[in-house]
Amino acid sequence: LWDDDMTIDDQTRRRNTKTGLTALDRERACPGYTLYAPMNGPGDVYLLNLDGEEVHHWAMPDPPGLYGYLLPNGNLFYGGKLQDDMWDRFQSWKRFKGGVMMEVDWDGNVVWEHRDIDHHHDARRTSSGGAIYLTVERVSEALATRVQGGNPVTGENRMWADVIVEVDASGNRVWEWHATEHLDPKRDIITFNDSRDEWSHGNTVVPISDDRVLFSFRNISTVGIIDKGTGELVWRLGGEVLAQQHDPSLLPNGNVLVYDNGSHSDHHPLPFSRVVEVDPKSNQIVWEYFDNPAYNFFSPYISGARRLPNGNTLVTEGMFGRMFQVTSEGDVVWEYINPHFHEDSENAVVNRVFRATHYLPEEISRLQ
Repeated sequence: LWDDDMTIDDQTRRRNTKTGLTALDRERACPGYTLYAPMNGPGDVYLLNLDGEEVHHWAMPDPPGLYGYLLPNGNLFYGGKLQDDMWDRFQSWKRFKGGVMMEVDWDGNVVWEHRDIDHHHDARRTSSGGAIYLTVERVSEALATRVQGGNPVTGENRMWADVIVEVDASGNRVWEWHATEHLDPKRDIITFNDSRDEWSHGNTVVPISDDRVLFSFRNISTVGIIDKGTGELVWRLGGEVLAQQHDPSLLPNGNVLVYDNGSHSDHHPLPFSRVVEVDPKSNQIVWEYFDNPAYNFFSPYISGARRLPNGNTLVTEGMFGRMFQVTSEGDVVWEYINPHFHEDSENAVVNRVFRATHYLPEEISRLQ
């Protein structure tokens, strides 16, 4: 029997899951630090050492919109979520909207800031001192009626699609790319049960070499590379491999690493997540990680994967706040579960993490 003053936590994951550091193989884990921001927190950003200890903390002025990462100069580049007049522009907008991008130093002092009411999900600082980031715009009614897929009873507030924007150090727009001008309504089909509020639903934008941009559009299960000069897609990978993926990154060997969420896959009736490394010359998978049984590893939304210098991969199983390093052989050698639970916009108590990033000891000069 429980004592009268004892209560049971109603949140299942919080009740039955360990938090903090849950695994460490010091010999095989990549040394260094992991940075993450609880997605539904007030703006806390934590830097962890290999032992799961919080060695630095930023208290940002706005909740994550949706994460932050460290720049080569040691400063934090952070997307913040602003509750503004567009908070309810469509049903899911408030879950992933941003609104402000800022660079802050080690002590949280603002070095640079840019605001855009249409910003969401991702933003990256550019070498020219500006930023490239995701925004949205309305799709014309004529085009929206031609876009296939999605739940037919949704989209009552019309349809939105992505615009990738680049600004210079002064915040002036110097380049933009409109998904509506380059996607095909018959080929780029919205997943059958996704809302027709959104066509593309970008979740990642990355400037890469040769004046190109790597992107991820979740609602059409597509990652691709844009030539900035022409605006054309020079490479793409879709539903033949992916299902509502996140966080593609270009590896030094030219391959692309992707967190494949596995929601509503065309090829697997059982939903499960995996991390895949794809050769863009052939679009063939050359390495992948998944759990055994496969359904033990599954995050239907958010999440990420980054290749580490020693060959391990840092994986973020985002919906459950789980971050772990896995070797090329598939062994988990470091694991940390976000212990910070917060209430989200729909009154659920969660410990979600959009994505985490890793840094070698020498990359954090303030801790040397």
